[in-house]
Amino acid sequence: MPARPASLLVALVGAAVLAGCGGGGDASGGGISPAPGESPGPTTVDTDQRFPDVETAELTPEEGGTWSLAVTVSSPYDTPERYADGWRVLDEEGNELGTHELAHDHADEQPFTRTQSGLAIPEGVDEVRVEGRDSANGYGGSTVVVPVPAG
Repeated sequence: MPARPASLLVALVGAAVLAGCGGGGDASGGGISPAPGESPGPTTVDTDQRFPDVETAELTPEEGGTWSLAVTVSSPYDTPERYADGWRVLDEEGNELGTHELAHDHADEQPFTRTQSGLAIPEGVDEVRVEGRDSANGYGGSTVVVPVPAG
């Protein structure tokens, strides 16, 4: 029977190795969630990502014929040295209808949502495209096309 404890040890080690490869747990990739009240530790940062991604955008009519635009941006590399510093709104032809500047990084808030008010959208524009901007690389990344509600 001496083989039984060795088999059990191999099985336990194998299970521990496989558990460490799972996708659960905290964002640090360690697979273990922090205790309540503890810091989650460092997050995984994609320094190879060149541009922020626009995840969602929603138009809301304002009084006076302008629009409010709520934009959710993801830029996991955000630091004070390089961050998602704004977005632009384009019509179907690629004409710029407006821009919004972000004054600081959002490293502790990913993804984040901010709102642009007073956006003028000309008659006849049926949809707008929202494109994020990186402080080092300019415009790019995933964009979102938003239909302009009739009204």
